[in-house]
Amino acid sequence: MRKIRIGLIGFGTVGSGVVKILKKKRLFLKRKSGIEIILKRVCDIDFRRRRGISLNRSIITKDYRDVIKDPDIDIVIELVGGIHPAKEIIMGALSNGKDVVTANKALLAEEGSSIFELAARAKREVYFEASVGAGIPIIKSIRESLIANKFNTIYGIVNGTSNFILSKMSSDYCTFAEALREARRRGFAEKRPRLDIEGIDSAHKLLLLVRLAFGKILKLNNIFVEGIRSIELSDVKYAAEMNLEIKLLAIAKKIKDELEVRVHPTLISKEHMLASVDGIFNAIYVDTDTAGELLFYGQGAGSVPSSSSVVSDIMDLAKRRLGAGQNQVIFLKDNSIKRLRKMDEIFSRYYIRFMAIDRPGVLSRISACLGKHNISIASVSQKERKRARVVPIVMITHEAKERSMHNALEEIYRLAVIRERPVAIRMEEL
Repeated sequence: MRKIRIGLIGFGTVGSGVVKILKKKRLFLKRKSGIEIILKRVCDIDFRRRRGISLNRSIITKDYRDVIKDPDIDIVIELVGGIHPAKEIIMGALSNGKDVVTANKALLAEEGSSIFELAARAKREVYFEASVGAGIPIIKSIRESLIANKFNTIYGIVNGTSNFILSKMSSDYCTFAEALREARRRGFAEKRPRLDIEGIDSAHKLLLLVRLAFGKILKLNNIFVEGIRSIELSDVKYAAEMNLEIKLLAIAKKIKDELEVRVHPTLISKEHMLASVDGIFNAIYVDTDTAGELLFYGQGAGSVPSSSSVVSDIMDLAKRRLGAGQNQVIFLKDNSIKRLRKMDEIFSRYYIRFMAIDRPGVLSRISACLGKHNISIASVSQKERKRARVVPIVMITHEAKERSMHNALEEIYRLAVIRERPVAIRMEEL
C-alpha cells in the first residue's frame, strides 16, 4: 500500500469536516485509490472548541511551522482563510517541497500570481477546488474535462448567502433586512456579512474562474463589483410581474477580442435554469466552443460539500505525487483577448425604478432625458397610483451603453419631480 502523509492547518468547520471524511472513508479511499492517507499533523490556535471528532494529542500543534517544515509531510492543507498568515503558510509549504490544497479564494484572487509562480519554480502543485462552489467540481472540470474547449461565457451564482437572501425575498416577499436576519439565524450569514452581500466574495471566485477559463490575471480593483444591499422588496415584486428573477451574478464574457468581467444584481428570465437556483445553492453556467452550454449545480457552502472537494484534491495530488507526473499546466492564456472592456463601455438592457411626484408631464420629462442619451424605452408602467403623492415608475429599456445610462440617471435624479435616487438593475438574456 502506497502512503501519503498530510498536514492540516486550520481545524475549523471545513478542516474538521476533512478529518471526519478521512477517518470515516479511510478504507473506502484505500480500496478505491490504492493509497493510504495518513494524517501526520493538525495545527490550530484553539483545540478547546468541540468539533465532533477527537484527535490524538501527539499530532496536534499550534505552530504552523511544525507542519510546513516536517520532512515526512507530502501535502499541506491550508484552511485558515484570509491573506495572512495563509500566504506565508502556502509559500513556506511550497518552499519546503510540499504540495498544497487550499479553499482560500480571497488569497488566490489577490496573491495568486506569486503563489503559482513559486509552485512552478518548486515543481509543486496548488489545488483549490473548494475555493469556488464548495462541492461543485467546477475547477477540475475547467482544468481537465473541458481542456479542449475555449470559453465564451461564464455566469455564476457563487455566493450562498446572497442567493439565500434574494431567494427569501422572492419566495416570501420579505424585505432585505428580514431575509438577512433569517440567513443569520440559520447560520447562512456571518455576523458581518459584508464580503457576501457587497459581492466581494463572488468577485474573488470569478477572478479564479477567469484565470482558469480565459488565462486572464486580474485584480479585484480591475473589475466592477456591486452587491445586493440596494435591492428592495418592490423591485423583487415588479420583477416577478414581468416573469423575471433577480440574482447576484458573476459574469465573464468574451466578445470578439475583449473580455467583460463583472459582478452585480442581474434580472434574468424565470424560464432559465439559473433562475430556479434557490437558497444557499450555487450554479455556474458556461458556454464553450466544443462542449456547448453546461450547468454545474450544487451546495455552495457548508462543511460537508467543501470538505468533499478538499479530500478530492488530496487524492488527486496523492496520485500525481506517487506517479511522479509532470507539473500540470492549469493556466493557459487566451492570446485572442486583447483588452479588458471597461464597465462604462458595456451594453445591457436595464430595469429602472423612479420614485416621482404624481403629476402630469413627469413621464415625458423622464423619457426626454433618456432619449437625450440615446436610451430607448421598451416598456413603462406606473405602480400603486391610488392617492399616493410619490409613486414608482418602472421602465424596461432596450440595450443601452452603461456610460449613457449612468449619465441619464444622474440627470434625471436632479429633476425636481424625482424624490429618490433611481434604481437600475442590469438584465441578461441567457
